[in-house]
Amino acid sequence: MTHAAQATTLPAILAAAVAQYANNTALKEGDTELSFAELAEQAQLACRAVIANGVDKGDRVAIWAPNVYEWIIAALGLQLAGAILVPLNTRLQGSEAADIIRRSGAQLLFTYPALEKGDVLDMLAGEALGSVKTVLLRGEDARAESLSDFIASAEQVTAERGEQRAASITADDPMDMLFTSGTTGKPKGVVCNHGQNIRVFESWSATVGLRSDDNYLIINPFFHSFGYKAGWLACLLTGAKILPVFAFDKDKVLAQIAEDKVTMLPGAPSLYEMILAHPERDQYDVSSLRLGVTGAAAVPVQLVNDMRQKLGFEVVVTAYGLTESCGVVTICRPDDDPETISQTSGRAIEGVEVKCANPETGDEVARGEEGEIWVRGYNVMQCYFDMPEATAEAITADGWMKTGDIGVMDERGYLKITDRLKDMYIMNGENVYPAEVEKVCYTLEGVAQVAIIGVSKPPQGEVGMAFVVKKPGSSLTAEQVKRGCAEALARYKCPFYVEFVEALPLNASGKVVKPELKKLAADILAAPVS
Repeated sequence: MTHAAQATTLPAILAAAVAQYANNTALKEGDTELSFAELAEQAQLACRAVIANGVDKGDRVAIWAPNVYEWIIAALGLQLAGAILVPLNTRLQGSEAADIIRRSGAQLLFTYPALEKGDVLDMLAGEALGSVKTVLLRGEDARAESLSDFIASAEQVTAERGEQRAASITADDPMDMLFTSGTTGKPKGVVCNHGQNIRVFESWSATVGLRSDDNYLIINPFFHSFGYKAGWLACLLTGAKILPVFAFDKDKVLAQIAEDKVTMLPGAPSLYEMILAHPERDQYDVSSLRLGVTGAAAVPVQLVNDMRQKLGFEVVVTAYGLTESCGVVTICRPDDDPETISQTSGRAIEGVEVKCANPETGDEVARGEEGEIWVRGYNVMQCYFDMPEATAEAITADGWMKTGDIGVMDERGYLKITDRLKDMYIMNGENVYPAEVEKVCYTLEGVAQVAIIGVSKPPQGEVGMAFVVKKPGSSLTAEQVKRGCAEALARYKCPFYVEFVEALPLNASGKVVKPELKKLAADILAAPVS
């Protein structure tokens, strides 16, 4: 159990971390190094500035930025003020981000000058965002407020008022709202509270064995629960050192493992495979590595063994979770054998129930048989923001949350994810919903019909394959389809393969039979390249 076992709100966690680790380094990025006491001081100033800008308890504040230390200060500041954190995926287009900002009702936006799709302020220039105030976490631009000017507004609010606001927060107050795409393509805001987030990641940290002497390289983006909750929040809970990674570069990562004596390195299986395959890996000292947590894709037994034997990891575990479960449902235990770690996603975290159910009746299927994974316990989200019908559809009257994933549970309670009820696929750890991509494809000139499926492709895990039926006389090319998608969607959502077909396989009710497309895709990918 961590030092903050009794603390059930973020302000209490931060206070407990300062009490125990005041002078330890909390965070290091480039030349910036902050102790836990200094991080808390900066967070308290940010909290007062958030209050000075008219943000009340329960209001929403968005952050759209890469992994920089200011992200954490902004997040802690708004959460100390009782606001709800709304993180945005840095790969989104301006229109996609603006939709989430509007629908969440965010009053403030902390952002960064340039993201994957270009200059943020340019991308948002044509969007109707109402009275949202934009603050740049780094750099200056006349169209937004700089972070230093924003923090200066803290002077308008007394330290006592900031402390009172933080003290008013309870375990039941909402802490964050992470948006997850729905099968309809409409992102849903998942609301989770302080108490459940903290309990989940106290349990997670204790299970993986995260400690105060760990140096945690956080490559996973802060906009994901993996980079945020299992990342810097877990560090606050345990006193571990936060090392944010701005953008993944395998040479830089290997150099930083050696330089900062990194002990904790989580990521998708492809991350470890890239490090293992690096031709100059022996030139880098990776002997400090201790903890590896992976998931979101198939994990070969050989990879688990190589991580232990070649990279020196003492602990390698796999886990399964979703945004709606605060990020964690099941996890392997450090003493599990390589086959269990490779072939399952572990068993339920402490205090949580998991079953494979008949989706129609909710009854548990026999062990060893496939069923829809249902979860019940303190980790289940509060609701989808402003979507009562979708919430009622996802969570049964007796508290079971339907995940939409298909799995098999063995006699020990270990879970193997086998398929998805829905069509979603995962590329590089990102959920992609075909309906959203198909909608964009239908806007392209020359597209009569389209269906998208995920196909296996290492190291990304899965990528999109679009099957397109052209309108008569159309000269549409695969490149044009890809370009059209790239202009409207984040890169990870864009199809990797585009195949033109005469017709799509349809069932009696006119719906596309995607299993037929899966077979066709397998034949296409297996065919020799001419």
